[in-house]
Amino acid sequence: MATGKFLFRKVEKAIEAIERASDPSATIMQTASTVIEQFSDVLGVRGGRLYAHRDGGYELVRTFGDVPAIEPGLFVPETYPPVERVIDEGVAVMDLTAPGVDPALEKRLGAERFAAIATGDDEYILAFAVDPTAPEDDLIASLGILRLAVDQKLRQDRYVSALQEARRIQMSILPKRALRRGELEAAGFTTPAELVGGDYFDFIPVSDRILGIAIADASGHGLPAALQVRDVYTGLRMAVERDFKIVRTVERLNRIIHESKLTTRFVSLFYGEIEDAGSVMYVNAGHPHPLHFHADGVTPLLQTGLVLGPTPNATYARGYRRFEPGDALLLYTDGMVEAHAKDGEEFGTGRLSKAFLEVRDRPCDEIARELVRRVEAWTGGAAPEDDRTVVVIKRHHESAPPEGERRTTGTLPKIVS
Repeated sequence: MATGKFLFRKVEKAIEAIERASDPSATIMQTASTVIEQFSDVLGVRGGRLYAHRDGGYELVRTFGDVPAIEPGLFVPETYPPVERVIDEGVAVMDLTAPGVDPALEKRLGAERFAAIATGDDEYILAFAVDPTAPEDDLIASLGILRLAVDQKLRQDRYVSALQEARRIQMSILPKRALRRGELEAAGFTTPAELVGGDYFDFIPVSDRILGIAIADASGHGLPAALQVRDVYTGLRMAVERDFKIVRTVERLNRIIHESKLTTRFVSLFYGEIEDAGSVMYVNAGHPHPLHFHADGVTPLLQTGLVLGPTPNATYARGYRRFEPGDALLLYTDGMVEAHAKDGEEFGTGRLSKAFLEVRDRPCDEIARELVRRVEAWTGGAAPEDDRTVVVIKRHHESAPPEGERRTTGTLPKIVS
């Protein structure tokens, strides 16, 4: 067997080229051209054919390299023995005299030997024109390693594509811009720890005089968490459309999360409804306490029930607040306050409150982004351990400009209940 370091290095170069491909079709064609480039001298590979799976067999998509140019569309049934073998084993090398091989078909295709790999979960077959005298063991070993590399790259491409689609869907359900509704101004900002995350916020027009505000955090992060918060988004929106009361809404969401088949089954949620006149009714299902900044200090909006998911029959109470002109609400997820500096110290709610007070005169969207930026600076720019989300709501005085009442303080207000 002539494999050795020389052939192995050829395989390494081929894998490196495959990994640089940008998408599934590019990966497959990169494999084809790389096999010819790297193995023409040692295995006599000079060209080949790409087949795509169709009902009942495989259809010729294109030829490449030094083989007869055949119009696409040639169909080879799944029952053709060489095809059956390459599907069963992933790699097949068969002489034209082997049982089941159709010599006339193979010669028409420019093959003096059947040599092929199945890739992409058998969606494609790459067949190569090879030297009939090349050692069979070398062919099988080299093509087998390349097939594994191609399949790994295709799976990676599909996973990234799925994540990108999930991110597109996730971003589509988040508010696109800051909201201004009478005296109310609201904005949020989120940055996931991965391509997609488990944090979510929303502004829901409940009626002409009521605005719904939601923030949620699914346990963990990544794709399962993103799918879970999609359920929260859908459940809240449907409940508002059907005019459900907020306690009933949250209890229904809790049962949905509890019955979910996803690995992420715990979601903290704060949902409140703010009337134009300033009354706020809310449910806090295990979410980090939002902070209500008002003339007398700052009041945390404490939990009124468990996180969603652990038990199907959890009950929730309502909380009430007055939201006066000049007041502000700061909502956040635990990725903000639990972010660590290099020495291990957490950012904490105290620093978050102080940072908010330093920038509270700015527009809400600027405040949200600045708070996330300060947390990032606190960690020294380290990769986030969790998703980070901030929502800021202000009630302006009727005559005040959008940026607020120009009140600044560098000291923390007292905590009041």
